[in-house]
Amino acid sequence: MLNSAGPTGGSIPTVLAAQRAAGARTTCVSAEVREDRLDRLIDALLTHEKGICAALMADFGYRSECQSRFAEVVTSIKPLRIARRSLRRWMRPERRKVDFPFNLAGAKAEIHYQPLGCVGLISPWNFPVNLTVVPLAGILAAGNRAMIKPSELTPATAELMHRMFASAFDAEEVAVINGGAETGKAFAALPFDHLVYTGGAGVAREIMRAAAANLVPLTLELGGKSPVIVSYSAELRVAARQTLFGKLFNAGQICLAPDYLFIERQQLEPFVDALRLACREMLPPARAHVDYVSVVSARHKARLTAMVDEARAAGAGIVELGPIVEPAGDTRNLMPITLIIEPDERCAVSKEEIFGPLLVIRTYRHLDEVIAHINAGPRPLALYYFGSDTREQQRILSETCSGGVTINDVIMHYTADDLPFGGVGTSGMGAYHGVHGFRQFSHARAVYRQAPVDLGRLLRPPYGTGFRKLSDLLIRFS
Repeated sequence: MLNSAGPTGGSIPTVLAAQRAAGARTTCVSAEVREDRLDRLIDALLTHEKGICAALMADFGYRSECQSRFAEVVTSIKPLRIARRSLRRWMRPERRKVDFPFNLAGAKAEIHYQPLGCVGLISPWNFPVNLTVVPLAGILAAGNRAMIKPSELTPATAELMHRMFASAFDAEEVAVINGGAETGKAFAALPFDHLVYTGGAGVAREIMRAAAANLVPLTLELGGKSPVIVSYSAELRVAARQTLFGKLFNAGQICLAPDYLFIERQQLEPFVDALRLACREMLPPARAHVDYVSVVSARHKARLTAMVDEARAAGAGIVELGPIVEPAGDTRNLMPITLIIEPDERCAVSKEEIFGPLLVIRTYRHLDEVIAHINAGPRPLALYYFGSDTREQQRILSETCSGGVTINDVIMHYTADDLPFGGVGTSGMGAYHGVHGFRQFSHARAVYRQAPVDLGRLLRPPYGTGFRKLSDLLIRFS
């Protein structure tokens, strides 16, 4: 037995081998076992919530305790509890239609959902607990075992996750593998039954190459440049407040964060004023140092600062909204929320995912320009529209493609657990949340029960007039 959540005393492949051996001993994973695993994870999260917040504070230099608790604990408990109370219903065989004439004779068809086996999960640094636990809700509900590789960019949280999972699981059920880039490469090369990765597209390409050697199926959540469209029919204060929240939360270090925004030219100035007002309301000077979040590292801050400097040098308008926070030591990498207005298309901020507290604003005259701009780039993880014009809404929904859409808000489709969450094209593949996660991490096994009457004889040679008549009948009724 492995009695810790990691490969202590053995190699990473040894942990996978132990999980496979344990799975072979218990081929049928009962609802009771799955419920117990979900219960243990819920208890572990609640037990370690203060430790989670403290670890994230250490990793980020500064991260609002309220944001950490909400993002990593509160929003992680909900999908676990949904899976806990729903999994028996999800596990039931699903009836499917049987074709004529076999249906008339009593043939039956069903889908049985089976565990895949051992699922690998590579989680990111921006929400290291949440983006481990939310896919894990579907993985455990589906009856799988899991190996987790947290990001090395949040080492305190990764170490806490090791202890947290060790307190709740034997490593033959759930194992945490900590280490740097080389460990990550070795992890991605393992012959899992499924592999989940959340992060950037560049690393995803390397993971796909490694997984291909073992024909490992993938779920990839990769982000991208998610646009916001502010219609002439939008309430500007609402659009400003909601969009700004998407940049304020975790300092914009969210795969779903608004990346760039389109607004009609005559509305630009009042919209910027509305953003200023929203920033003062959400981050008043007396609270800004408590409720804001640092950029995760000096390297990431340098990348964002270089984006601003390049755009400014190329003629873009730069507006700092705040918060204006005095430096508080080398461990903090605080940046103000910054608007970059009409940057050159050749600038990095126009081409690369921002992943920080910068927001690009572009103006437009006609919606056609906006749709053409969005469709000219890679398909984003999310698209946001503010406005009450239903014809415009329908055009956006039918003429663009993105992983998900929120209308008159941002990010909120992620919080609806009955909706699938995932990307499309370069923003990802596969989807999870709720029943969609259960199905993503299950094998949908087709089961056909033949009718007691041997109608199959009609399909077997030798062929004659009867076979031709049956073929004609099937063409008519198919």
